Amino acid sequence: MSLLSLHHFGRASLAAAGVACALLTPVSQAATPTELLSGYAARAGSPGVPARGQQFFTTRHGREWSCASCHGTLPTQTGKHASTGKPINAMAPAFNPERFSDPAKTEKWFRRNCNDVVGRECTDAEKADILSWLMTLKP
Repeated sequence: MSLLSLHHFGRASLAAAGVACALLTPVSQAATPTELLSGYAARAGSPGVPARGQQFFTTRHGREWSCASCHGTLPTQTGKHASTGKPINAMAPAFNPERFSDPAKTEKWFRRNCNDVVGRECTDAEKADILSWLMTLKP
């Protein structure tokens, strides 16, 4: 193999490695609630069911709180953290356009809140159900 061939091969390998890293690296980018819902539903293998999402949101799951404890039974207005009293902006995307617009933030808060409410991470099916219900709430 000539020096020129090795140089070309090295550049191609480097470029391929860069593309692979870009695909594997989580990137915080703008999203829409519909795009996030599609991803959760695809990974769950079934669409979100709004009625199940509402039930999950308003029910305690063996722990001290439900989602509604802080976000309100109808999460269209500002809620309040149950222990700190800190205000929490509306959860429903129609009432808070910033909600569910950043995949990394969405995952961070699902992870934290699901741990508080159910003592584990929520499944993609549960996330799809919750988000599908929140998306039905309109002004």
